[in-house]
Amino acid sequence: MRVRSPLKEADLFQTVLPKMPQFLLQLRIALAVLLATPCAVQAEIEFGSLELFSSDSETSPVPRGLVPGAVLTAYQGRFIGQGTSVFPIPGAIYLGKDFMYLGDRARYYVYRDDRLAVFAYGRVRFGNLDPEKTPELQGMIKRKWEFEAGVGGNLITPFGLFTARLASDVTGTSKGQEGLLWVDFPLVIDRFLVMPGAGVLWRSSKLSNYYFGGVSAAESTPTRPVYDTGSTLAKSLGLITTYRFNRNWIGTASVAYEHYDQAIANSPIVQRKGELFGIVGVGYQW
Repeated sequence: MRVRSPLKEADLFQTVLPKMPQFLLQLRIALAVLLATPCAVQAEIEFGSLELFSSDSETSPVPRGLVPGAVLTAYQGRFIGQGTSVFPIPGAIYLGKDFMYLGDRARYYVYRDDRLAVFAYGRVRFGNLDPEKTPELQGMIKRKWEFEAGVGGNLITPFGLFTARLASDVTGTSKGQEGLLWVDFPLVIDRFLVMPGAGVLWRSSKLSNYYFGGVSAAESTPTRPVYDTGSTLAKSLGLITTYRFNRNWIGTASVAYEHYDQAIANSPIVQRKGELFGIVGVGYQW
């Protein structure tokens, strides 16, 4: 059995990272398809950064191209009256040389070299509050979907794989912005990948109030006061594990926890201090 830390290899791009994105790609099938559904998947983990290291080699865990599959996901509701949900989701992702589609989001790499990559980014953020489905939230305004666009980059260092991105709503829904700074620490053990990661997510006041717990004057009641989250900074931890069964089949599992900014946790409509979710899934590559 071979155990090694990818970040200690002499040539990260040629040895280890070509293996991880394939595994991660399958993880992405889970996350991306999960996020692409109208249900409010909560915690955010940056899985896409390893995409640019994918390979067409038959020895790569997941070759470039279309990867159909299915996941079973479980996640906690953010707002009062929203319980824990568990359900299966079928779907697919696409990974090309410079372009990738991940269910609710996509990237196009405009530049990359041995250590640095720059990409254009877009995603759909689905609504996560519907007062017609949650009696405890009656009187709140329904939170609708929005499309966000922005830019990001990846940086490989001996310490870890860093990702940064910044995106803004371009549809006029929340009129807010989100920034992410994330670092992954991948470890490959033969066909098995273990990759812990951690990061922070900055959200502007408009985005935080719309999707993370703000209460406007029109939504307030005697038991639900007006509340302004302001801009927020959340902390997140994730653990990804993936396994290549054979040339065609890949399995994946992931768990993530996002710890809210105190301003979100104190909202009168938010029911906990953070969000936990997990997924397990399989994918098939022809």
